[in-house]
Amino acid sequence: MAEPRPVTHRRILAVAGPIVLSNATVPILGAVDTGVVGQMGEAAPIGAVGVGAIILTALYWVFGFLRMGTTGFASQALGREDMDEGAAILTRGLAIGLAGGLAIIALQWPLFAGAFLVSPASHEVEALARQYMGLRVWSAPALISLYAITGWLIAAERTRGVFAIQVLMNGLNIVLDLWFVLGLGWGVRGVAAATFIAEWSGLALGLWLCRDAFGGTAWRDMGRVLDPAKLRRFAQVNGDILIRSLLLQAIFVSFLLAGARFGDVKLAANQILLQFLEITAFAMDGFAFAAEAIVGSALGRGRRDLFRRGAALASLWGAVTGLFLAVLFLTTGGWIIDVMTTAPLVREEARAYLPYMIAAPIFGCAAWMLDGIFIGATRTGDMRNMMGLSFAIYVVAALLLVPIFDNHGLWIAFLVSFIARGVTLGLRYPGLERSIG
Repeated sequence: MAEPRPVTHRRILAVAGPIVLSNATVPILGAVDTGVVGQMGEAAPIGAVGVGAIILTALYWVFGFLRMGTTGFASQALGREDMDEGAAILTRGLAIGLAGGLAIIALQWPLFAGAFLVSPASHEVEALARQYMGLRVWSAPALISLYAITGWLIAAERTRGVFAIQVLMNGLNIVLDLWFVLGLGWGVRGVAAATFIAEWSGLALGLWLCRDAFGGTAWRDMGRVLDPAKLRRFAQVNGDILIRSLLLQAIFVSFLLAGARFGDVKLAANQILLQFLEITAFAMDGFAFAAEAIVGSALGRGRRDLFRRGAALASLWGAVTGLFLAVLFLTTGGWIIDVMTTAPLVREEARAYLPYMIAAPIFGCAAWMLDGIFIGATRTGDMRNMMGLSFAIYVVAALLLVPIFDNHGLWIAFLVSFIARGVTLGLRYPGLERSIG
């Protein structure tokens, strides 16, 4: 086995930088989608694209475990220079992505009907949303398969490829949006067609970027790909990640639903401030992904020293980023709020709760970074269990604080959930490190 690459600040930044840039392109596409249909001069198309995108995103999100699970397994295989297993892991992920996408296509009618029962819309919006989803759903296999490709590229520390895929998809989507909607007058169907083409194009580029994995025969060795023991382990890890993600989503959803009890102004203020958290996630994800790749590679080699250094350096950069964001929100938070809304009452209310978003990048840093470390190590049972404990702590905090402090109590409970995630996983870290080597 060749001498491993040293774990340096440059290596951390080389992995994290393209992910941060890639994430930064995501809001631009959403703004263009909305802006393009907004030129039609009607409210229903805007609502239809928004509702349709949310429903499809929620369905695809169920398969989000595929990105994380693929990164963990592939980084360990590539770390020990087992390229055949690395190729088989990619095929395994692509097969799950293809099967998941086909399942959504086959079940689209009951899935869409159920979504509109849970969140009903006007007849016109629902009809247009069904047009949008009915076309865009045919790219589900491509988009879900891209989760596996993204995870594999992160494991290989080729995050420039991830950035290239995102730029191609979003850039092509924007150009086709403008052509199909404004040029050809296709309306909502034009937005869906643009996304459909962009997502299949993204898959094509992703497969090309992973072409070295298809150079041998291991990727199509079904005995290896479908090995029962490895499939069980793959299913176990991804199942743990899914449960962990559902619990995390439950915290966010319950936060929004509980906030609705305090009136429209507080609800709007909470929604605006959550955009600060989205900015934080976009930035912190880069260093969490770097931790996944580097600690996974070190674990694959059985090198505790490299594991510890990778975890420490990635966490250091995560902490620096969290501090930078806290200062940024402190100095420009009021201006950002004013850009997001012109309603005076909402602006005033959002400013009252801004300190919680200033604190979030600092209090949440450990949770983000430890998630990355445990994913890279495929210690997802700990992630699942500690998320369950953190969810329980959040619920207790909310039940105790909200009746006393109203919306402030809700925000404090929300921050407590971040702290609980960091502390509980932090307590499990020494055992993880001792298990290496």
